[in-house]
Amino acid sequence: MDFLFESLKEAFILIVSLDRELLGISWRSVWIALSSTTLATLVGVPLAMVIAVRQFRGKQSLLVILNTLMALPTVVVGLLVYSFLCRRGVLGDLEFLYTPYAMIIGQWVLATPLIMALAVSAVQGADERIGITARTLGASRIQALLSIAGEVRTGIIAAVVAGFGRVFAEVGVSMMLGGNIKNYTRNITTAIAFETSRGEFALALALGIILLLCAFAINLIFQALSRLNWNPVAAPALRAR
Repeated sequence: MDFLFESLKEAFILIVSLDRELLGISWRSVWIALSSTTLATLVGVPLAMVIAVRQFRGKQSLLVILNTLMALPTVVVGLLVYSFLCRRGVLGDLEFLYTPYAMIIGQWVLATPLIMALAVSAVQGADERIGITARTLGASRIQALLSIAGEVRTGIIAAVVAGFGRVFAEVGVSMMLGGNIKNYTRNITTAIAFETSRGEFALALALGIILLLCAFAINLIFQALSRLNWNPVAAPALRAR
């Protein structure tokens, strides 16, 4: 028990003193996770909207695949992306392997199916009359889709938060594609694994606390965004009057 208290004490000292190594690892982890989540959102949410509102052959099979990919192991994603980015891979000439860009690509692949599946579920739960009413008010198809998205924004934001949490706390992709290189690709999760293995429990504990605090802060931001009122059809409706 004394070991735990001493480690907690040292961990808080590292956090309060704004240790440079601690801050560097934390910032690297946040911006890589935010970058990959942003890319996954830009790709996943529009595709999810189209899948949810349109009927086409193979839709149910596609939804089954998306739901299956939600639980895709991170090491499998890391192995798949590694095969593309290694020297003998299709994208080997880009020399992205063992760089933050490789980590972003891997986390993007990991987060996109999760965001898509949850966003599809949110949109399918929306009232069908929302899109019909929007079109009646003079909205275009895109504005009608945006109107539906505005009504189910809480579900979509929850999907984005889940995607961020998926990549922010993962270790397999980061280790395989980033290589845990000090001051370059080492993020919070890989640093925790590394520091624990060499007996630096206080630093690992400090990083764990930072991980929880960052996740909490990001969730607060997303919750604030979900409370914003947004209706892209209001303007054309007013003009129509």
